[in-house]
Amino acid sequence: DRLDARRRRRLDGPVSGAASGPVLQVGDTRIQRVVDFEGPFLDPAEFFHGFDTRVLVEARELGMDVRLVGGLLPMSFHSFVLRTPHGVIVVDTCFGNDKERPGRDAGHRARTDYLDNLRRAGLCPEEVDFVVCTHLHWDHVGWNTRLADGRWVPTFPNAKYVIARDEYAYWDDLHRRRSTSLHTRAFEDSILPLADAGQLLRVRGDFELADGVWLEPAPGHTPGSVVVNVQSGGARAVLSGD
Repeated sequence: DRLDARRRRRLDGPVSGAASGPVLQVGDTRIQRVVDFEGPFLDPAEFFHGFDTRVLVEARELGMDVRLVGGLLPMSFHSFVLRTPHGVIVVDTCFGNDKERPGRDAGHRARTDYLDNLRRAGLCPEEVDFVVCTHLHWDHVGWNTRLADGRWVPTFPNAKYVIARDEYAYWDDLHRRRSTSLHTRAFEDSILPLADAGQLLRVRGDFELADGVWLEPAPGHTPGSVVVNVQSGGARAVLSGD
């Protein structure tokens, strides 16, 4: 049994946090959202091909609270924290601080309260057992690492970082070919340091993290993206990144 008394206390203790969402109970697994950035982010015409503002009017007529803020789509960038009987899993790690992300104002050299929000939710980085990256876009991997004495080091020092092999191979190839996209920048500062630290775990797309928690291939948004399935006590949830 991997759970010592300290881990049992943190798994069974209170879950709170003003910058986090309500707790979803799936059998004996608790799932909570922890926010990195939430607010106006992107021009909808950049996100949706052929976007027409009339759809917002139609949506409001149907009773949906859908609106732009300063002409931009409000969006949330957050992790999901899973507390299971077998340990703690963080799914996706958002922007990260101090990262070079030119062209994305909210994420460029960001200074967010993510770590404080994590602690408000009752969790310290040292207590995380697994970090799962559903895919390796820059806005899903940033808090994999943090800047310490001029070096990128794992934010979660005791965790294994789980990435699908196909996803890793795709971005590794682009990085080796010297692509300069935001995603290959992120691969360099938020993925490669994990390998250097011996904390990177490249797995099959159907990898099982723990009893009742497993990955499932969902290629499309990226070549090797996955979703995370949670099943316990007759209940089920599926966590997706984008």
